[in-house]
Amino acid sequence: MLILYRIIINIIFLLSPIILIFRLIKKKEDLKRFKEKFCLFTKKRGKGNLIWFHGASVGELLSIIPLLEKFEKNKNIKNILVTSNTLSSSTIIQRYKFKKVIHQFFPVDTNFLTNKFLGYWKPSSVYFIDSEIWPNMFFNLKRKNISINLINGRITKKTFSRWILFPNFSRNIFESFDLCLPSSKKSKEYLTKLGVKNTLYIGNLKFAQSENDKNRIDAKTKKFFRSKKIWCASSTHNNEEKICGLVHKRLKKSYNNLVTIIIPRHIERVKVIEDQLNDLNLVTHLHESNKKIQPHTDIYIVNSYGKTKSFYNFCKNVFLGGSLIKHGGQNPLEAIRYGCNVIHGPYISNFAEIYKFLKINKVSIKILSEKTMANALNTLFKKKTNSKTLHKKIKSKGQKILNDTYKEINLKLNDF
Repeated sequence: MLILYRIIINIIFLLSPIILIFRLIKKKEDLKRFKEKFCLFTKKRGKGNLIWFHGASVGELLSIIPLLEKFEKNKNIKNILVTSNTLSSSTIIQRYKFKKVIHQFFPVDTNFLTNKFLGYWKPSSVYFIDSEIWPNMFFNLKRKNISINLINGRITKKTFSRWILFPNFSRNIFESFDLCLPSSKKSKEYLTKLGVKNTLYIGNLKFAQSENDKNRIDAKTKKFFRSKKIWCASSTHNNEEKICGLVHKRLKKSYNNLVTIIIPRHIERVKVIEDQLNDLNLVTHLHESNKKIQPHTDIYIVNSYGKTKSFYNFCKNVFLGGSLIKHGGQNPLEAIRYGCNVIHGPYISNFAEIYKFLKINKVSIKILSEKTMANALNTLFKKKTNSKTLHKKIKSKGQKILNDTYKEINLKLNDF
């Protein structure tokens, strides 16, 4: 199986110039930094030991920010390498003033490039986040006796069913983990069945919160929203924006001053979203625009990363996207921390335990259609935001998970 994988990944590598050109046109790659994926490094490794964290994209990196803040204060750690795959995730680290942290893009998973990557950075241990597993990197880490760990590990029923199709191949990979901290009890069960020997369920790290979250929005924008009835559709995916536009039209009959804020998961889709909403005869405004916000604006589209929390600060009813399509939902905890009520569709398998927690505390509503979303928002417009007691409960739960995760990683580091 490994031989077949290496043949496939090498074919992809040969096609990479064409793939890269396409991705650069689509603005999915950084023109100055895409070469990092081919081990043409843009940063130098500092002296002393180095620990490495890898997450696929924005959500994974955000989940470890509180952990990185703790390791920043650890005098025994000299360098922290953080890698990711997407352009959007590369901006996350820049928002925090880390001194020890270096961000690079994860290399293409060929045998040659992964060896070159490890030879340059020389990590003492690596911590993969969520469900990021790259076979060539894994086998080369194992060959070099570098400690491999999984934090906030997530295995769904779907991914589990795929892994068990190749029992020997998957066991060789999952037996490589020195420590695995799953994000849910179900993931712990799947990981154990796949061959992980050392699993410890602490809780979902996404409950933890950064000490340095800053939320700013300009005075003019704040003034515009002050006189409006607002709700927010966050982390939306294809087709969900159109549904939100139709919901807006329904609610507009009752609320003349209604404005819907849309924060798409992928901002490169903004033009398509704008066209879809304009076709519904809705007036749109882009956040990153020099144009004045028109008083009759229907939809306010946030077309830059890192602004979500700023809007959660004053928009207290939020629809979480990726849940009306078979994507598995998005993390709702950020919205809850800012006192928001959460609306979601039926597809929330990626965060099932968190949504269960929200349902118990009566701060989430499940909807199935445009009509039920409009009804839910109409109800929530008349309701107070979620309680401070719940906010304290989440903060306390998150702090415990963070402290216990940090403790377990530290214990492992002391073994080396």
